[in-house]
Formats: sequence, structure tokens, C-alpha cells
Amino acid sequence: MRVFVTGASGWIGSAVVPELIGAGHHVLGLARSDASAATVTAAGAEVLRGDLADQDALRAGAAGADAVVHLAFVHDFSRFEASIRTDAQAIETLGAALEGSGKPLVIASGTPAVPGGTATERDGAAPGSPAAGREANARAALAMAAHGVRSSVVRLPRTVHGEGDGGFVARLVAIARDRGVAGYVGDGAGRWPAVHVGDAAHLFRLAVERAPAGSVLHAVADEGVPVREIAGVIGRHLHLPTASVPAEEFGFLGGILAVDQPASSTLTRESFGWEPHRPGLLDDLEQGHYFA
Repeated sequence: MRVFVTGASGWIGSAVVPELIGAGHHVLGLARSDASAATVTAAGAEVLRGDLADQDALRAGAAGADAVVHLAFVHDFSRFEASIRTDAQAIETLGAALEGSGKPLVIASGTPAVPGGTATERDGAAPGSPAAGREANARAALAMAAHGVRSSVVRLPRTVHGEGDGGFVARLVAIARDRGVAGYVGDGAGRWPAVHVGDAAHLFRLAVERAPAGSVLHAVADEGVPVREIAGVIGRHLHLPTASVPAEEFGFLGGILAVDQPASSTLTRESFGWEPHRPGLLDDLEQGHYFA
């Protein structure tokens, strides 16, 4: 298949593109800058210049493709509502280009937090929660199944880890260095789901190839790693004490660290035969590349 990928040069996209190419697919990657275009080209994909606000580029990329994987998102937490609106418009444009074709549209989203429980593929984000906006966009994509689009959603956990990760765990390492303590919020019992970026990329490919219209998949390997254990590994590698610290010490991450948010991928594994086999989060941390 010819697969159009937004966010092709990003953290997830840089793993998804070679996963697709390795399976024999041709990839067209959206790139907003010269540096992004060079990354996409180096991965063996064709480049389409544009960004999420470029509706003509999105429409052209989707119209000429056999499948679309939408990974791009504006990660500006100071203007999160604007990022949600940009994402919603991009999904609408991509879906309209595929309407009536039966072609796959795979959207990236996030696993929800279920108070007192473990989130499954059947659960949704609580109204008013930080994840509710992206959940609404994902639901809009799934609704396109009624208009001849084989739409599906791959939900990613809080941490998609691996060498080169610049996300939440890398941020925790940087904060520990700055503050002189590997910290957690409260008693540190709150759990984060996690997956290695390579295992997540494999699930995106399975979704492109096999996911029925309206499917929700969870790219979760570790159902829930206690934040206190993450801090413990960080402290040991940085030779720092590990302790509970006020949530505000972590900036926007403080609220996320304080929430217990395990997630399951049992239904995804049963339906698609997806079995993550790369290192779990703690084992990946122990390899040392986050501290280089």
C-alpha cells in the first residue's frame, strides 16, 4: 500500500515509517521543515511538504494514498485547546478525502484514566479531563466508519519509551538533574502504562493492514509502572536521593504524575495477535541511554 503518514519525522513516526517500509509498503511522509524532510528521506520515504494547518497538503496526501496514519500533534501545553482544534480540523480533512473509499485511516490518541480501575479499549476519557479533547477527536475519526472509511484509533500510553525518547521520562530525568532529587508525587503509587516505541510502531502497521472500521487498539506493554519505581531507577543512575516532592515542582507534569492511570491491552492482543517483545520501561531505563 501507499501510506500517507503525518508526523513522519516525529518520535512515533520515526519508528512507524521503517516498520511500514519493512513490510513492503510505500510511505509518503508529511514534513513541515527542511530538517523534517531530511529525516523522512533518510528513512526511505517520499516527502510531501506541509503541516497540520495546510489543508491542501493534507487533502492531496490522503487522496493519493491507499491508507493514512495520522500521528502529528502540536504538543504545546500552553495552548492545548488550540492544538486540539488543529488536530480536529486535520482529521476532518483526512477523513473527507477518504470518504466512501473503504481505505484505512489510523489515528493516534491516548489511553484514558479510569478512576479506581484499569482502562480497556472499551473505556473513554472522563468529560472535562485533559484527555477529553483528544478523545473527542478520536471518536470523530471512528464515526467516519459510517461514511466508508476504515477508521481506527491506536491509543498510546503516557510513556512511549526507547533510545532517543524526549518525552515524559526524559523530562523526569532532566528535572531530577536540575533539582538534585529523583522525585515522585504523594506516595508515588500512581501507575503509568508504557510501551516501547518499536512495539507501538508494529501495532500501527497491524491497524493499517487489518483493523476493522471503528476499532480501538491499545498499544500498552506495561499496564502500570508505579512512578516511585521510575524515580528509583532515575535516582540510582544519577546518584541522587529519591523522595516525594510537591506536584508543582514538576510543572505541567505534576498533575499527570499524581493520577493512577493503568491501562490494559488484553483485547488488542486477543484480536490482532500483537505481542510486545522489546524491553519494558524499567528495563529500558536500566540500559542507561536516558542518562547519557
